Amino acid sequence: MIFTRAAQPGDGDERAIALGWLAFHRDALRAKCDGMTPEQLVTRSSDPSHLSLLGLVRHLAEMERAYGSWPLDDQPEFQWVWGTYDDDAEDDIDCTPDDVGPSFDTWTAERAKTDRALESCPDLGMKTKNDHSVRWNLAKLVGEYARHNGHADIIRERIDGITGE
Repeated sequence: MIFTRAAQPGDGDERAIALGWLAFHRDALRAKCDGMTPEQLVTRSSDPSHLSLLGLVRHLAEMERAYGSWPLDDQPEFQWVWGTYDDDAEDDIDCTPDDVGPSFDTWTAERAKTDRALESCPDLGMKTKNDHSVRWNLAKLVGEYARHNGHADIIRERIDGITGE
């Protein structure tokens, strides 16, 4: 399925630029997964790494919660999306082809929660539950996407040769 991606943001105020880059990088990850079979989505980058395109989607659902919705919502305790991460487990990264639908649904839901939380917070300088400003959390989230989109680029190229943003 081909979808319309967000363009790089133009110049503007701080909020418009930050949200524009977030949209751009979210869509870049989605584009890296576009057209892949479930088996390709869980293909590991290279041994011994467990990293896959679907693992990145799952990880970024975690980051949406950690730096997007949770710092601004009314939930008192933080809970990871995929597990507890006890014993250095990579509960978000380890996945199977059966996890594709639920993983994309969860990523979409976490993104929507982040968007709602950001809409309800007009002041990017406001402190949040994790003792950082909304601005800091938003920059951290954009940075997570940008960093992991580089990984996604390499994984996708290894699978079928497709490159680019």
